[in-house]
Amino acid sequence: MARLGRLRSSFSALRADALLVSHLPNIRYLCGFSGSTGLLLVEGSTATLFTDSRYTFQAKEEVSVARIHIAKHGLLRAVGERLRSLRGRARVGYSATSVTVAQKTALDAAVGGRVRWVGDGSVVEKLRSVKDSQELARMREAADVISQVFRRTLDSIRPGVSELALASRIESGIKQLGGEGQSFETIVASGPRSAWAHGRPTSKLLRKRELVVLDQGAILRGYCSDMTRTVFLGRATDRVRGLYGAVLEAQQAAKAAIRPGVAAGEVDRAARQVLKRAHLDRYFTHSTGHGLGLEVHEMPRIGRSEATILQEGMVLTVEPGVYIEGLGGIRIEDDVVVTAKGAVDLTTAPREFLEL
Repeated sequence: MARLGRLRSSFSALRADALLVSHLPNIRYLCGFSGSTGLLLVEGSTATLFTDSRYTFQAKEEVSVARIHIAKHGLLRAVGERLRSLRGRARVGYSATSVTVAQKTALDAAVGGRVRWVGDGSVVEKLRSVKDSQELARMREAADVISQVFRRTLDSIRPGVSELALASRIESGIKQLGGEGQSFETIVASGPRSAWAHGRPTSKLLRKRELVVLDQGAILRGYCSDMTRTVFLGRATDRVRGLYGAVLEAQQAAKAAIRPGVAAGEVDRAARQVLKRAHLDRYFTHSTGHGLGLEVHEMPRIGRSEATILQEGMVLTVEPGVYIEGLGGIRIEDDVVVTAKGAVDLTTAPREFLEL
């Protein structure tokens, strides 16, 4: 109920009488429902979850803070009937980013002109960006799972093993340790392909004297972890060692900049300044990090000129990298929680340069 209460407190600023929540992670956050079909209508004193008959028993088990309406003739029609019953012409907030044109057209037809739609201002996503103690406990567990998986996978990272086989080992390891699955498609990219920031694993075999980037994440009790490590097969050159050292220093600088009250853009700037001094900033082609939680990418974004002010309880990734065509890429990524004293690591796998 506390989350719904915080949401309702934003109604006046939105100038809304109710909020229609359509994004499934937002629904799970607000009422606990984890099914694949649902709409949540939050009004001033009530909340109703609309779903279908496949989820009759699941909804009863998972949801205690909202009424459950099993729609027999479609969720949009059922929501429309409820909205038409409201007094006057209600102002209802909704997310234009998660409602399709076809769904909006169907909603308009269902409410028969009785609703005035207003943007929701990403209000639920903003609430989700600050984790409570229960969420932080789950995220620590998810981070511990993926850290353990990486340690157990180290002996499999060797010449002759395919990228696909290595990804499979990571994904099976997640489930062996109790994870529900991976947070995203596991990235294993070796040799020149490691310069692909999001290189999908292929049948390519790992070879001696090349970099291997492994980006992996586990879902545990709904919450995601996200961790990247880069290793070298064999004895690395001084250049590769220097590149790795610069990326690690950039990550440490970004972590040191994290504390409540700091703008997200300042964290990104701290990482970029290190790489600029090393004349590597042009090889850093993405943002320094992002929020993490029920989804692998959440608010806030840790990028250039991002004005979002960090708050205690936010969980972020810190993941600077350099990507050089023909040579390969190096990325080091950890999950951290913002505390009153600064960033505290959740992922714990070794960060020192590993030559395997």
